[in-house]
Amino acid sequence: MDYSRHPAEPFKIKSIEPINLLNRSEREKRLKEARYNLFKIDAEDIYIDLLTDSGTTALSNKQWAALMLGDESYAGARSFRRFEKAVQDIFQKKYVIPTHQGRSAENMLFSITVNKGQYVINNTHFDTTRGNTLHKEGIPIDLPVGNSGDDAESFFKGNMDTEALEKFITEHGTEKIAMIIMTVTNNSIGGLPVSMSNISEVSSICKKYKLLFYFDCARFAENCYFIKQHEPGYENKSIKEIAAEMLSYADGAMMSAKKDGMSNIGGFIATDDRLIYDKITELMVVIEGFPTYGGLTGRDMDVLAVGFYEAMDEEYLKYRIGQVRYLGEELKKAGMPIVEPTGGHAVFIDAGEFLPHIKPEQFPGHSLAVAFYLEGGIRTVEIGSIMFGEIDPITNKPLAAPKELVRLAIPRRVYTASHIDYMADIADKITSDKNKLPGYIITRQPKYLRHFTCDLEPIRS
Repeated sequence: MDYSRHPAEPFKIKSIEPINLLNRSEREKRLKEARYNLFKIDAEDIYIDLLTDSGTTALSNKQWAALMLGDESYAGARSFRRFEKAVQDIFQKKYVIPTHQGRSAENMLFSITVNKGQYVINNTHFDTTRGNTLHKEGIPIDLPVGNSGDDAESFFKGNMDTEALEKFITEHGTEKIAMIIMTVTNNSIGGLPVSMSNISEVSSICKKYKLLFYFDCARFAENCYFIKQHEPGYENKSIKEIAAEMLSYADGAMMSAKKDGMSNIGGFIATDDRLIYDKITELMVVIEGFPTYGGLTGRDMDVLAVGFYEAMDEEYLKYRIGQVRYLGEELKKAGMPIVEPTGGHAVFIDAGEFLPHIKPEQFPGHSLAVAFYLEGGIRTVEIGSIMFGEIDPITNKPLAAPKELVRLAIPRRVYTASHIDYMADIADKITSDKNKLPGYIITRQPKYLRHFTCDLEPIRS
């Protein structure tokens, strides 16, 4: 694929939504009112929203048609059966538990599997997974592969360090470990994929020590596409075949279906373990909903039943990965260092390298994210010391983020080549005046997941 050109969209547009670009003084006012937290800015005041790819997908004509089939029966709805059949077919697990989104799936699964003081091991926890682990008084442990932070053009930097995993198990004992989770793709490492060989090796270790092994498979289709493109032996297999093999290695899966479910809401837990299913469904009746709707409407489940298959379309995936790669190349031309190679859903700018005059404790990632909004009405998100700068539960010392990143997450089937080129123009403008960007301090924060609701102020020179 020629990444010097934006890939042609494998779809045509049937419906549009107007977007509004406020002038610079209005954007500055919105920032002050939001206490410099981009999560607190109203969507109507955003021109291009790259905060997340979660729940921001444009639905297809087949999904809009499926929405009209929604059966809103409280129990045993036809919509649930269609949803259940799709999940069983693709994710290869017998019992399917719908949830309204991924963090709810994490909450319920961890409620029955994680005890106080137990470790939850991940290739790299993302924010809600880490938050839910801590909420259950568990201890999140990240074991990314050794080259995950370097600049080499290795596509499987999302892998777990299997040598470190086995060492951790033998040193701490299996009774202290609640479960092993594999996040595909690995969001915190740049949306980079996990290889099938690494998944198989982790699975073998879990079986050897009789440890529970689950996927966080929010971006399963993107991960499968990378396996098809870059792992020998999979080039002639379909995305569905690769997904089936991938999921066969795990005891179960949890998913925020707002990503590769191609939907605006939804998630699930899938398992072959009847005991886990019974425990979760008993809990969910109290906090989430009846087992055959789980906080979702029937029409949402019908949209997902279609979306899971659309996410595996290879022409769509080729375009999706190509669009992300194109944005990465344009940002590099503008002088912004990025995590390479680019992953499936986002480009990650290395703000620590881009803004060396701002110390990590002054949040260079947040400074760059604010600049994107101030200069162009573009909302991004910091993936650095605000999001991950918590207290280490083992040493009780402040955690330093591995890198100070800014994520530009691209909603699925939403923005065109012209929007991407506009983002590059704004990046070029920011680069020309980057030495004037200030650091920030946090003036108020909650106990968990502070990046969502904390207040900040720029450091005045």
